[in-house]
Amino acid sequence: MKKVNFRKVLLMITDALLVFISSLVSNAILAFIGMLFTGDTEELALYPARVFWVIAMNVLFCFFMLFVFGAYNKVWKELKNSDYLLTALAAVLGLSLAAVFSIFTNHAETVAFFILNLFVTSGSLVLFRVVFKRTFIELVNISEDDDRERTLIVGAGQAAKLILTEVRNAASDPNNPSNGILPVCLVDDDISKFNTKLMGIDIVGTTKDIPAICKQYKISLIIFAIPSCDEDDRRRIMELCSKSGCRIKTVPYLSQLFLDEDPNIMNQVKDIRLEDLLGRKPITFDKRKIRDFIEGKTCLVTGGGGSIGSELVRQIARYDPKQIIIVDIYENNAYDIQQELYIEYERRLDLVTLIASVRDYDKMEKIFSEYKPQIVFHAAAHKHVPLMEISPAEAVKNNIFGTWNTVKLAEKYHVEKFVMISTDKAVNPTNVMGATKRCCEMIVQYMSQSGSSTDFVTTRFGNVLGSNGSVIPLFRRQIESGKPVTVTHPDIIRYFMTIPEAVSLVLEAGAIAKGGEIFVLDMGDPVKITTLAENLIRMYGKVPYRDVEIKFTGLRPGEKLFEELLMDEEGLKSTENKKIFIGNQIKIDPDKLLSQLK
Repeated sequence: MKKVNFRKVLLMITDALLVFISSLVSNAILAFIGMLFTGDTEELALYPARVFWVIAMNVLFCFFMLFVFGAYNKVWKELKNSDYLLTALAAVLGLSLAAVFSIFTNHAETVAFFILNLFVTSGSLVLFRVVFKRTFIELVNISEDDDRERTLIVGAGQAAKLILTEVRNAASDPNNPSNGILPVCLVDDDISKFNTKLMGIDIVGTTKDIPAICKQYKISLIIFAIPSCDEDDRRRIMELCSKSGCRIKTVPYLSQLFLDEDPNIMNQVKDIRLEDLLGRKPITFDKRKIRDFIEGKTCLVTGGGGSIGSELVRQIARYDPKQIIIVDIYENNAYDIQQELYIEYERRLDLVTLIASVRDYDKMEKIFSEYKPQIVFHAAAHKHVPLMEISPAEAVKNNIFGTWNTVKLAEKYHVEKFVMISTDKAVNPTNVMGATKRCCEMIVQYMSQSGSSTDFVTTRFGNVLGSNGSVIPLFRRQIESGKPVTVTHPDIIRYFMTIPEAVSLVLEAGAIAKGGEIFVLDMGDPVKITTLAENLIRMYGKVPYRDVEIKFTGLRPGEKLFEELLMDEEGLKSTENKKIFIGNQIKIDPDKLLSQLK
């Protein structure tokens, strides 16, 4: 059942009353003038028996012409001068038609009545719309606006027009998500747009004014509608938005908007992601090389249920592998990614999920012997720095000897490429986890230098946003539970990348690897963890240090203030991908390494 438009019905009824009252007032004015100057009230005015017939015709024909001119199809808040002119014209034509009809029915008007009524009726209709737009409509909207989010749109370009057009058309569709927002104003850095309007909405300032504008106009939601702006501007504007304490949503690229099958623009406007604040563009990768690397191959992923391992499995699945083998000791994670891929690919994907530990050489050999993988991605590791400080033997057994078992089996069963996942904590390590991962890198380089037919390669990157054990899930839990956010040191900084970026690095590194390289991703400028915590708090619509406390707990054992991506002796060599670099091989003394492992 179509929703009744209360405002449209109200406007129609009001117009009919205005025409009726205007005609009565016109006649009363003429009767008063006639009596005042001639003593005859009916010389200029209409006598009562005739006036009500004429007024009925005025109401009927005026209403008809207003309807023909589309007076009831306009959004009241967006009425322009041309709309007021059309209203007056409709009234003039309606009254003229009524006058002609009255002549043919022997109820002719006086000329004075006709002329005066033209001005009074058209003027009252136009005046009502002006007053209604500026005052009464706000009173009618009060209850509805309480349920809508007062919204600031950043950017007054094509994306903003699409949003405003959908909001304007949303009234006819109660399920349209645009009904939930109330565009209050816009900002744009084009000074020529300042103090102008976009589709009736005021452009009230530039992006530097965002915090003040949000406070002045009681904004609760910001929609970032400049999808094509460069990353420096994006970061600057996002930081200003986050200082407002408002929720922030962002519009995807216009090409994505037009390609998306969902016709509702607001369904495609997403919550801001934390990675939008990292201050660099997403890393792009050569998908053709990755496809050539993966397609038709049997791929084994150790730690395939973890944050990096499961994303590896997802991305490998897109490139038509012959088979994917997930190996993980934690059955819950392994089960989750298995079921996800079964649903995604409707069991068309040849997927094997095995519960096993890389520490168990015999079990791992059975897997290599049976499935004969051509590519191995080694993501299995203990990675939590504080826990490994308490249980260093477990880090040694799992990270070092799990890697040793896997590389030896990769060589024995003639794996084409072996790609190990490492970390920036392996560079000049100050903790047990970093030291064991550096040892893993040395094992991989040793295998590469030993003349093996397998290409052994290492990928090294910083912290991964949203991965298990990273600071972001911890911060989210603390904010959502109303607890203080804990940061170890106010000046601690880290490099960050997204999980998909990390995995794409691993895949492209494997594709271009010749053996022995340590691939390093240019991850832009490091980010202060304190700044990250403050921005995350603001993204929840809260104010740091006021609504959510940030507690500094002191550096943990083995923790650095900053991480490094290269050791001094490694140097750096560029690749075709300008964001991927290769650290030069460091010669490994095999006798020393093997004796130390023993």
